Amino acid sequence: MKKLEHFLAEKLLKVSAIKLQPDQPFTWASGWNSPIYTDNRRTLSYPSVRTFIKTELCRTIMENFETPDVIAGVATGAIAQGALVADMMGLPYIYVRSSPKDHGLENLIEGNLVPGQKVLVIEDLVSTGKSSLKAAEAIRMAGAEVIGMVAMFTYGFPVAEKCFNEAGIRLLTLSNYDALLDVALETGFIGKKDVATLQEWRKDPANWAPHRDNTIE
Repeated sequence: MKKLEHFLAEKLLKVSAIKLQPDQPFTWASGWNSPIYTDNRRTLSYPSVRTFIKTELCRTIMENFETPDVIAGVATGAIAQGALVADMMGLPYIYVRSSPKDHGLENLIEGNLVPGQKVLVIEDLVSTGKSSLKAAEAIRMAGAEVIGMVAMFTYGFPVAEKCFNEAGIRLLTLSNYDALLDVALETGFIGKKDVATLQEWRKDPANWAPHRDNTIE
């Protein structure tokens, strides 16, 4: 029986939420060269995929965490999916901006968060973990407790694992980079010659520098 991580990876590839281009690398906004580009917001346009992800996020929360008081989404990629999860679970919802608004109340957290509440954070993608943990820290600074984070996908960078361990936050993901490579090879999205390139990139993504043709801002 196919595992969840492989099942979701296949869906992400089919709707082009994840694109693999070992021979024509992308450039991330950080400046990193990358043979992979992920935009999980594309899943929102496919009702069956959207519902599958929402259901699996809820199942993962219920099976692994105490019932939270609030669901939080991380801007911008997880705002919609977080709201879907909160709706399915019948829980209050907030989302955390990457930076405070520059007008009005200058909110960093949108929605009603009460000090002492237990919050489960939803993320769409974990790369280095910095933006995800920045959101979690904002929730803690507001006086609430972060009981954990559930994400759709992770690249599995060692730096992310280190950062989450140091922050004391449990992270669970529906799918991951290793499962993605397995599925991509099995379904013909990549060839055997591409696997070594994709594995090398993950070892040192900041310094991986083949030729590049596409730029993603």
